[in-house]
Amino acid sequence: MDKIRIIEVKQSIFENNDRQADALRKKLKEKGVYLLNLMSSPGSGKTTTLSRTIEALSKELNIGVMEADIDSDVDAHTIEKFGAKVIQLHTGGMCHLDAGMTEQGIDEFGVEGLDLVFLENVGNLVCPAEFDTGAVKNAMILSVPEGHDKPLKYPLMFSVCDVVLVNKIDVLPYFDFDMEKCEEYVHMRNPKAQIIPICAKTGEGIEKWTDWLKAEVAAWKE
Repeated sequence: MDKIRIIEVKQSIFENNDRQADALRKKLKEKGVYLLNLMSSPGSGKTTTLSRTIEALSKELNIGVMEADIDSDVDAHTIEKFGAKVIQLHTGGMCHLDAGMTEQGIDEFGVEGLDLVFLENVGNLVCPAEFDTGAVKNAMILSVPEGHDKPLKYPLMFSVCDVVLVNKIDVLPYFDFDMEKCEEYVHMRNPKAQIIPICAKTGEGIEKWTDWLKAEVAAWKE
């Protein structure tokens, strides 16, 4: 029997995506635009955190938000109320964004004059972590009700993230969430990851997060 030819499609897809991502970062660098990829599971508080962040930074930075979802524009309408430039990206059933999709959104959006653009990725702890979107850095939100063991269950997500925001710390007394264990597990996956406990609802911890963002944007523009 003749040997069947096997093509490693997955590998070539990722390699092509990585090239597109690098090209997009170069284009954004030339424009002085900092793109942050924000990921989390559904219900972790991405939109509320973004709203708080925009409120805190709107007087210092020109901010845009690209809202990605399978099929809705609810979050975009919410963000628009806070004064940021916003566009909704529909993924057509895809559970993630890749570099090509992100670039298409950037081109349609028009990022001229913006300092900081948030890409609110599809709510999912698996697929979004697999694709380089072309963002400068990756951040993710882990909410207290999800549990401190998530870095053990979703290793890639925590491996690729530069910042982990632990949200909803106001409900810590009501959940079996161990902050020390969470930090230990995150650093098992990524020793360099910054961990910032926040409460998007009350604003606790947001200043530390926005200070990090301001420093990142300033360094990117140098």
